[in-house]
Amino acid sequence: MDEMDRRQAVREAYARMARSEDNCGDCAPSAQRGVRRLAYSQDEIALLPFGADLGLGCGNPTDIAGLREGEVVLDLGSGAGIDCFLAARQVGPRGRAIGVDMTPEMVERARRLALEGGFQNVEFLLGQIEELPLGDGSVDVIISNCVINLSTDKPRVFHEAYRVLRPGGRLAISDIALLQELPPEVRESTEAYVGCLAGAVLVDEYRRIVEEAGFRDVRIAIVGASSCGGPRAVRADGCAVSVYVKGYKG
Repeated sequence: MDEMDRRQAVREAYARMARSEDNCGDCAPSAQRGVRRLAYSQDEIALLPFGADLGLGCGNPTDIAGLREGEVVLDLGSGAGIDCFLAARQVGPRGRAIGVDMTPEMVERARRLALEGGFQNVEFLLGQIEELPLGDGSVDVIISNCVINLSTDKPRVFHEAYRVLRPGGRLAISDIALLQELPPEVRESTEAYVGCLAGAVLVDEYRRIVEEAGFRDVRIAIVGASSCGGPRAVRADGCAVSVYVKGYKG
């Protein structure tokens, strides 16, 4: 499966989930299921427009971002908008939350939910996280939730993140990483790739990629095990974990 095939498989899978009619807390195709149920409080869920929670995260990046009133937040791979909506409430009317997603159906759903929820400080853009549709130094904080593992060019993602952050800006990312290499049959599985497993990299490699993009004080914390492949995929239990990744632009 080449890069274009992987990107198309991801787009098609997430388009199907975007077309679901309700909150789909177990839509997650695989690795996200292990920890996401504990990521959001009931109070946070209650603040969301109905239909924003598709169960696709592996953590809660807004919980570690330390968001402040008036900040501009960018969500890489924003999906139906769950983390953007939470961020928008934290930064208040003087701030702004921007979501970028490559799936038109997700962007359409998120925009509809923003209108239904009366969110005035949220914007959803169609685009790729490897080529962000934003100017240099235009955001204060970048968040992302179980998305960067799906990218076929992770170094480019973090170089783009560095570009659009203002000096002193910060990363607060939740993602899937590996404790050991995956078996070949898992690494080559389309289902495991779409399910946030086969595209994941080792924890140490993740740190290296972020640091080589220019970020300083990079910290990676392991916060839970993933379910590694879901009920139908080839399983690889013990290989993958959910991580929080933090860093700063110098």
